Amino acid sequence: MPVEFKDYYATLGVPKSASEAEIKKAYRKLARQHHPDLNPGNKASEARFKEINEANEVLGNAESRRKYDDLGANWRNYDQAGEQQAASHARRRSRTVTPEEMSDMFGSGVPFSDFFTTFFGQDEGPRQARPRRGRDIEQALSLTLEEAFTGTSRHLSIERKGRPHTVEVRIPAGVKEGSRVKVRAEGEPGTSEMPPGDLYLVVRLLPHQTFERRGQDLYTRVAVPVTTVVLGGEVSVPTLSRSSLKLRVPELTPAGRTFRLRGHGMPDVRAAETRGDLFVAVDIQIPAQLTPEAREHYKALEKLAGTQ
Repeated sequence: MPVEFKDYYATLGVPKSASEAEIKKAYRKLARQHHPDLNPGNKASEARFKEINEANEVLGNAESRRKYDDLGANWRNYDQAGEQQAASHARRRSRTVTPEEMSDMFGSGVPFSDFFTTFFGQDEGPRQARPRRGRDIEQALSLTLEEAFTGTSRHLSIERKGRPHTVEVRIPAGVKEGSRVKVRAEGEPGTSEMPPGDLYLVVRLLPHQTFERRGQDLYTRVAVPVTTVVLGGEVSVPTLSRSSLKLRVPELTPAGRTFRLRGHGMPDVRAAETRGDLFVAVDIQIPAQLTPEAREHYKALEKLAGTQ
């Protein structure tokens, strides 16, 4: 029976003139989009993922791509010449995803189409699964901004071979939102004595009431009494290290003016001694209430301002 011709270029969404890099880029994008781990239970995505891998099996290798391009509209002639001869003629010598790997993803059924099997070959009979290293896994890890500033340790409960065990993880100072902290050999177990995969902790920074992080810089606001913004003076500025800094406010400082305190921001995760800056914006603090004496002084100021 004739088999349906597969347009692998259309499957990857690239023209026939596409370069090797363009094919690789298209494959990676589509594979990430339709990977079964990201689409659990979605049969349509599973089938699409198989098609994408099959197309990459052929177009991702120069020799098999040349044979596929030569096949063209004459693919029926190859079919009539017999499956064994065509498979021998077009069998490629290297793969990006092997049938064993596809079987790991999709079970024991044949993961390739009849077209691929006919023209690019697949050995008959069951295959012995090759030993493989365990898969890497990811897990979210929430940190306060203070923990990201100083670095911290966490004790995590990890399940290995059906039994939980505790592992201590050191989080370096300066980690950012989305940083991936690698914990070696704490992923899924391997097969046939192969080593386990790694665990990657993806950092999520919790919102902070006082500080906002932008890269390595920190931003905050400080309330300054109205008398200080008019006459000038010093105010105390909090920091993530739980100490405080003295900020000199010049006289007649307008509301919203921002001061830069160099070297008081977040540390660089690659060099803790290198730090960003702390930016402090001024909020004018109005008295909550006035004493009779203070009211008289403000009235005198109001009169004085009216004569200027």
